[in-house]
Amino acid sequence: MTDTMRALIAGRGPDWVLDEVPVPEPGPGQVLIRNRAAAVNNADLPMLAEADPTAGGHGEEFVAGFEYAGEIAAVGDDAGDWRAGNPVMGSIPASFAEYVVADHRFVMPRPASLVPEIAAALPTGLLTEHGALTVAGFEAGRSVLITGASTGIGLIGVQVAKALGASQVIGTTRSPGKRELLASVGVDEVIVTNEQDLAEAVLAATGGEGVDVVLDHVAGQVFAETLLATAHDGHVVNIGRLAGAASTIDIDALSYRHLNVHGVSFGFTRDWETAGIIAGLLPEVIPAVERGQIRPVIDSGLPLSRPDEIADRLRSGLVTGKVVVAIDD
Repeated sequence: MTDTMRALIAGRGPDWVLDEVPVPEPGPGQVLIRNRAAAVNNADLPMLAEADPTAGGHGEEFVAGFEYAGEIAAVGDDAGDWRAGNPVMGSIPASFAEYVVADHRFVMPRPASLVPEIAAALPTGLLTEHGALTVAGFEAGRSVLITGASTGIGLIGVQVAKALGASQVIGTTRSPGKRELLASVGVDEVIVTNEQDLAEAVLAATGGEGVDVVLDHVAGQVFAETLLATAHDGHVVNIGRLAGAASTIDIDALSYRHLNVHGVSFGFTRDWETAGIIAGLLPEVIPAVERGQIRPVIDSGLPLSRPDEIADRLRSGLVTGKVVVAIDD
């Protein structure tokens, strides 16, 4: 192993910069991962822009990225049962690099049959969507509405809900052209919000009852509409804010339906929570991945050596699913 590695650095300009940086060393409770592929997330571009010193950003340099897939290269003291060579995947900052250090509790086993270029696009979606379903007390046989279902994370959410036994999955999109995509990953009823009233369409699809659980990736006024589409004593979990963080809701809809509203943000500031959610993936979700029931939709693959093309693809607004970065060009 060399002392340095290639990584994409933010904080030097409008795009990531490929540079050589020291290989991190695993401390107590940590593992070092030889990264083979990474995947891009919605948060990556805003963080890049906020760090851009040429546009008034803070100019603090950091290794970008959040999702990785590879194998264990070295193990620190008290790092659980991990061993060098174990195939793994996960979500942790500084993943656009040849090596990644992670708390051993945050690492997921990667099925040996799952190549890194596919596995790298899964961890954030699995962690977030399964975590949100857990917060909502989801059980097999319940119905689920997923707003923004055609996003990279929403597509994973549909498959996770189906794999865990959802009786009905309803998904929303703004684009009529995404109907076939959503149906292909298991959506039973597609609602095109640019053409249909969300609440009316959900109630029609559920016999007037509404859904048991909502996973909301959109927020804005869509969040308010989901309250009208949720069954009595149901759960609404806000995950993302694609339409903005502000929403004006009907308190009667919230109160008279006795709804449970949750907000989640599965970062790494609450270690106990993240570790528990990842452990919760092991009994059912990782086996579903291994069986092929859960697969990411891959938009495109680009090498680490072309950071400008990676950023341009994200800025295009044309991405469907996940952009994957090949670490070894």
